[in-house]
Amino acid sequence: MGLFDFFSKKENKETLDKGLEKTKQGFFDKIAKAVAGKAKVDEDVLDELENLLVASDVGVDTTLKIIKRIEERVARDKYVSTSELDSILRDEIAALLTENHSQDLADFIVPAGKKPYVIMVVGVNGVGKTTTIGKLAAQFKSRGHRVIIGAGDTFRAAAVEQIKLWGQRVGVPVIERGMNTDPSAVAYDAVKQGYDEQADVVIIDTAGRLHTKVGLMNELGKIKRVQQKVMPDAPHEVLLVLDGSTGQNAFIQAKEFTAATEVTALAITKLDGTAKGGVVIGISDQFRIPVKYIGVGEKIEDLQVFNRREYVDSLFKKEK
Repeated sequence: MGLFDFFSKKENKETLDKGLEKTKQGFFDKIAKAVAGKAKVDEDVLDELENLLVASDVGVDTTLKIIKRIEERVARDKYVSTSELDSILRDEIAALLTENHSQDLADFIVPAGKKPYVIMVVGVNGVGKTTTIGKLAAQFKSRGHRVIIGAGDTFRAAAVEQIKLWGQRVGVPVIERGMNTDPSAVAYDAVKQGYDEQADVVIIDTAGRLHTKVGLMNELGKIKRVQQKVMPDAPHEVLLVLDGSTGQNAFIQAKEFTAATEVTALAITKLDGTAKGGVVIGISDQFRIPVKYIGVGEKIEDLQVFNRREYVDSLFKKEK
């Protein structure tokens, strides 16, 4: 299948199960202890569940929403056994993800009618932004798409070199002007070359600085405007990359970037190394932005399109 041997859907599902293992063990082991010796879901069980959801970085507001829904169900049904709690939680989390426009994507699909489809990637340093761009480029290319990368993070030391190494690794051209140059000029060059050569996808890196809201807004605004000189509707997607292992810091970063630019999709990385996988639920709910990709390992194929049904299935999967 080219340079990389991509997993089958079954293998991807197994990778997802493994990647969420720490979250699942940390959360459900504690639920089991919380309901031990109790026959029904009562106020004490709900209080304990609330604490566990917050500790799993689901977020306070989303946690309260989930608890309220369970309370309403308990009140309606009069009696809910503790054995039903897992299935109720599963239903409510799936419902939240549905309400927040997270789609069940099947693959790395490029929307029709946009050539090239321009993705502007934003996020702070250290969240896996450069790695995510490289993996995205590899995934798109493996499916037959022609991809161009714009090295627009021109301020961080070695950022341009890192993205160039990814380009060489996956066989994708990288448009760059070197360090300490105007990132908007790089974005213009990348979109122009993509348009002229009829590439399928252009992925543009941006600086990972959270300097000031005004500075961030101005910089990202300029990068978007220059792209529109080539394609009036570019960028077609603004992808915010967040490190799932940082928990509440990911919420703060999402707040800063959504205030600075119109983020249209999320990529949440490093979920395999944390027990805080609940952050996917909370961020999607609080910001009403669909999660599009999740990272559940270091390999290229471990960046997966987010499928809410598979995510919930993995989160609630019982060990045999």
